[in-house]
Amino acid sequence: MSAVAAPVAAVIPAQRPSIDDDAASVLPATLYVPEASQWLSTSTGRIAPEGYSWMQAVHWVAGSGLYAPRRHRSHGPRSFGPTTVRVAQELAQLSPCRPGIGYLVRRTGLSERSVEYHLGMLREAGLLAYIVRGTRVSGESAQASEFARMIPVEFDVALGIRTTLRDETAPAYTRAMTGIAEAGRELMAKLAKKAARKVRKPRSKTSSKAPAKGAPKGADQGYVTAVADEPRCTPMQVGTSGLSTAGTTSLPPESKLASGVSKSPTPKKSKTGGRRKLNTVGRRFQLARELTQELDWLRGCSVPRIAWVARNVADAGWTVTDVRAWLHFRGEAAHVRRGSGLLAVLLAGAENILNTPAKRADAIEQWRGALEAARRQRIQQVRARTERYEGGWQAPVSRAVQRDVEAAFTQVRETANGGRLQDQNHAADSQDAPAEAAVEQLCQEAEQRLASGDTSLIIVTVDAMGREAAERVYGERLVRRALQLESCSRSSLVTIGRP
Repeated sequence: MSAVAAPVAAVIPAQRPSIDDDAASVLPATLYVPEASQWLSTSTGRIAPEGYSWMQAVHWVAGSGLYAPRRHRSHGPRSFGPTTVRVAQELAQLSPCRPGIGYLVRRTGLSERSVEYHLGMLREAGLLAYIVRGTRVSGESAQASEFARMIPVEFDVALGIRTTLRDETAPAYTRAMTGIAEAGRELMAKLAKKAARKVRKPRSKTSSKAPAKGAPKGADQGYVTAVADEPRCTPMQVGTSGLSTAGTTSLPPESKLASGVSKSPTPKKSKTGGRRKLNTVGRRFQLARELTQELDWLRGCSVPRIAWVARNVADAGWTVTDVRAWLHFRGEAAHVRRGSGLLAVLLAGAENILNTPAKRADAIEQWRGALEAARRQRIQQVRARTERYEGGWQAPVSRAVQRDVEAAFTQVRETANGGRLQDQNHAADSQDAPAEAAVEQLCQEAEQRLASGDTSLIIVTVDAMGREAAERVYGERLVRRALQLESCSRSSLVTIGRP
């Protein structure tokens, strides 16, 4: 036996039961880290270079049986078993190691209290050390603790691992592995096999798949199964060689650990095509979100409130198209003060009336037909209004209106020419009184028609001879009023009554 291996063999006690068949053969005297030494600055261990080497130390602690939680506490788990190893496997995949309690609960299926117990056990065994301790401040979001994965000094002593501090100014926990004794190589190879395997969640007692008779079991009936195609936590494929890679394996680049968890190069395909099937509450919220997007009078309404209002039709399998078709037949208000209240009134009993897909499909067809008819009617109205106001002038059909128009044209032409010729001054003077009487009668008739909303007499004159000529006949006030009424008649917001 060499001089290096002699002190190692001196600390080998009798073999203890472990979670696997092949237990650790080289063990130190005791293993416990008090609470004051569970920080990185006060820890006596060294930082594990990566998760794979750290899992070797975890399996060594689990197999040695030197750390027993009930020695130091009166509650919690009784042993460092497969469940603790499962929690450690999740921590080994994180970079940085900053797990939340909720994250570990989802990944392991344990309760919050159980996760806290096993994290405390890993700290007491010297496998974890606080970098930053989490905080829980009232009114603020909880901050998760950040840990450093540590390799206890007892592990190095038991396996004869030689370490050195490459930078004398650096802390002691940054020392790196430089070699291993011959007596510890065989045990390191066994720990490498265990680190390459994955501890699964124990099967329930009522499971139909019973384990084989020769299958290895742990102290808590945890099954250790090998995963052939699953990538390890480190980029280097470490097998069952006799040398440990704890001091030589390089860290993976940050681009590979953007999410904190290493991913498989061949992701599993989802059986549902990548989309999760919605449950009852999900369908309600989906319908509510679509309604608030497509109905103007529901914009800004609370989606949870709309989901509660439309819960009956959503549970009956209605889509947003079915709801819009139903609202078309119920009628929609122009001014809505509270959208959710109006929707609750309109949807009352809808699922009982249109209770089959055929009825809903028929309602959708009728709604779409009504929309198409309304669209065509709007097109015809716009076309007729355009032809009326932008087309050529047409003479009035009524004989009385035609006589009035001819008299107006004559009067306008005479006014524009400055009256009759000078040689007819006497005749013109004799006709001034009748012409003025005709113009006055024409203005009175135009004013009476304006009072009832009829602007045709003045508008025809404006279209034919211009606004200035019409103002000389009817006066500026009547022409302005007629143009205003005509402009208002083109708006859909104003309705002018006619006798």
